[in-house]
Amino acid sequence: MHIIDKTLQDVLTSDKLFLLAGPCAIENETITLQTAEFLKKLTDKLDIPFVFKSSYRKANRTQSSSFTGIGDEKALKLLAKVRSEFDVPTVTDIHESHEAEMAAEYVDVLQIPAFLFRQTELLHAAAKTGKVVNIKKGQFAAAEAMKFAASKVEEMGNNQVLLTERGNMFGYGDMIVDYRNLIWMKEMGYKVIMDCTHSLQQPNNGSGVTGGLPGLIEPMAKAAIAVGVDGLFIETHPDPSMALSDGANMLALHKMEGLLSKLLRLRASL
Repeated sequence: MHIIDKTLQDVLTSDKLFLLAGPCAIENETITLQTAEFLKKLTDKLDIPFVFKSSYRKANRTQSSSFTGIGDEKALKLLAKVRSEFDVPTVTDIHESHEAEMAAEYVDVLQIPAFLFRQTELLHAAAKTGKVVNIKKGQFAAAEAMKFAASKVEEMGNNQVLLTERGNMFGYGDMIVDYRNLIWMKEMGYKVIMDCTHSLQQPNNGSGVTGGLPGLIEPMAKAAIAVGVDGLFIETHPDPSMALSDGANMLALHKMEGLLSKLLRLRASL
């Protein structure tokens, strides 16, 4: 079995803790390959199934002047390069149904953004590609709503579904996480992922740039491990202060090994 296929099988069926991680968005080749190589070596060392994550285009921005990408084809080809050079599956967001087939040529997992998890045509289009589909729970939704999103994928004959918790809006500019959602989504029979970075966003602030609380990534991840989450989603960057998208939420790349090592020890103790 090919390494990439084995990794995806582990994500979907094994009891191993798995990881979706990478920069928020494709910024350039250097950062993309540097981050992918670092994470691949680290996850191989720790025996963690790893899927490299980066958005080829950012459609959901506070301001129209915010960074959205380097061009769809260029960014998708970089994701394909990560896949071929490091034998690692890749995941990226899609925002409209016509993007599914295009993105599926380059990546292994299609991700449905939280704001779009109810979009039937988008879910159907992702499902029809035959790729794994990771659905993020809406910031306004309860866990119960996710069974209907997942069923839209499955009714297209695709049962390769992952569900991701990313917090709920609390007032106008903050997020909270109800850890019961992780338990309830697991009870539906799906592999469940905790998004440890977007759950700490502080959106809709007056500056027009989303803020965040990256100092809480570790306790957020520990709590998810404690309630039995299957995988973790962590956006990471060599220098978050210089990132072109969501720098306020990302974990510095050099902190990943310490965090993952702690989380594996915690999981083994439960």
